[in-house]
Amino acid sequence: MPGFERHVFVCTNERAADHPRGCCKSKGAVALRDKMKQELTARGLSKLIRANNAGCLDQCEHGVSVVVYPEQVWYGAVTSEDVVEIIERHLVGGEIVTRLLMPDQHKLPAELVPLRLPPRT
Repeated sequence: MPGFERHVFVCTNERAADHPRGCCKSKGAVALRDKMKQELTARGLSKLIRANNAGCLDQCEHGVSVVVYPEQVWYGAVTSEDVVEIIERHLVGGEIVTRLLMPDQHKLPAELVPLRLPPRT
């Protein structure tokens, strides 16, 4: 079984158009998830970082919701334009993208570890 260093869960939950909390799918979640997967693959990172669909993360009003594990960092109102920054700064560089943090995070890691990239051959 492959050992991923990080998992990125993108909420792609869909609710009725008139639901008061809205939904991530209607805010572009599928395109965002697709771009995340494409960018990870293009950078040769897809064997180290797994981007997945997630069902409802119960943060609908903050959508598109994205959570990164193992750090448990929750990002909100993420757009496709934010994908490269999340990859470069957080997933590779080990720096939280503070402007995208959801309010009231219960726990933030004291220190993030930059991605351990394999040696180039």
